[in-house]
Amino acid sequence: MSTSTPATLHRSLKQRHVVFVGLAYMSPFAVFDTFGIVSEATRGHVPMSYIIVTIAVIFTAFSYAKMVRVYPSAGSAYTYTRRTIAAPVGFLVGWAALLDYLFLPMINALLAKIYLSAEFPDVPGWVWIVGLIVVITGLNIVGVRISAVANMIMVVFQALLAIVFVVLTVRAILSDNALAFSLAPFYSVNEDVASLVGGASVLALAFLGFDAVTTLSEEAVEPRKTVPRAIMWVAALGAAFFIGVTYVMQTLVPDLDALTAITPDVEGASPYIALFIGGIVFQTIFLVGATVSVLSSGLASQLSASRLLYAMGRDGILARKLFGYVHPRLGTPVINIVVVGAIALTALRLDLNAATSLINFGAFTAFAFVNLSVVAYWLRHRRDEVLHGSVLAWTVVPAIGFLINVWLWFSLDQLAMTVGLIWAGLGAVYLVWLTRGFRRPTPEVAFEEADEPILAWEPAAAPRA
Repeated sequence: MSTSTPATLHRSLKQRHVVFVGLAYMSPFAVFDTFGIVSEATRGHVPMSYIIVTIAVIFTAFSYAKMVRVYPSAGSAYTYTRRTIAAPVGFLVGWAALLDYLFLPMINALLAKIYLSAEFPDVPGWVWIVGLIVVITGLNIVGVRISAVANMIMVVFQALLAIVFVVLTVRAILSDNALAFSLAPFYSVNEDVASLVGGASVLALAFLGFDAVTTLSEEAVEPRKTVPRAIMWVAALGAAFFIGVTYVMQTLVPDLDALTAITPDVEGASPYIALFIGGIVFQTIFLVGATVSVLSSGLASQLSASRLLYAMGRDGILARKLFGYVHPRLGTPVINIVVVGAIALTALRLDLNAATSLINFGAFTAFAFVNLSVVAYWLRHRRDEVLHGSVLAWTVVPAIGFLINVWLWFSLDQLAMTVGLIWAGLGAVYLVWLTRGFRRPTPEVAFEEADEPILAWEPAAAPRA
């Protein structure tokens, strides 16, 4: 590898590219993957759980938008925490976030096997896992813009299919005299707050897309305008989509008895609901959409994971020659992309439940510390004349976001907490070794940002259509 290779990423992504990468990472079809288990856990109140997690996401999205305007570089929560609080804390946040980024490609590989094996039972499951990983690795190596365009096409296809799903569901509801649209999916007398929060802690996985777009800051054109707008668009569009779709689904199957009357498999309920509302033809089309969703999300998640490894490698926290390398012609962190693909191959031996239970540990950790980063940044610069915005926007709003995320964090199941804390402990041990017992500073290098960090923050204007 040539030492003259510049460790910079190519700026080629416009706002629409960043938004669609975020939506692809969010995976619109994730709403169908989790509906059955969350409906059972919340006793028929999935839309209300989405509202709870949306509140947490909106507060946190504002904090992400603030931080990306100040530090428009790869690294996301890792970068913001390292710059505003402390380098060791940033390392531990980045380490926790690796659970999200590294496990999500595995989950998509497992979902590919589940969906495609159901359609083609004679084909060995490992073929689908390896095939998906090879395809997404190749597309991400070729270049981020090609990956972004592919994601745009796949997200549009998923959205259109979801609209058809909603229309057919509404038709089924209207044709059944026993069903009617009401506020029951949001509120009922048997509603339990603890179960709603528990459901929300599972559904947070669906909103990781707005966090993922911040890892593309160094590849976005005018990142201080493009990325904050994209964050808010992804969060808002995702919330509206998830709440709307689950509302009509929950109206069709208002309780567990109604759900089990349609499907023998609560965890995999959505394909059976598709069969119920549209017949075998629509179910087949639905499974095609689910496969496209897996490909799209896998493409976006591997893309974001490779950028986080790149940020940590460029800092010297991970091996710089490997993880900080950018291919001189392609402009992509090729080694990181291959590493993430290789890790995803553990899906050959991994259980889906074990993988999904770990994702939100890192997510809530990252979300909480991004909110803290906003407050820390304000404390450092509150006396600077160029620091615009109210004290409320810099302290109270992110503090509320922090508390909500901590609440959701403690609502995670025991497996997620246990494995997540073990992972965090390993990160702490590695940090002690890296710094030789904190006698050396945590490795840092100057980031290649769009320009010098700025102190001012102003709300981003809504993007033009």
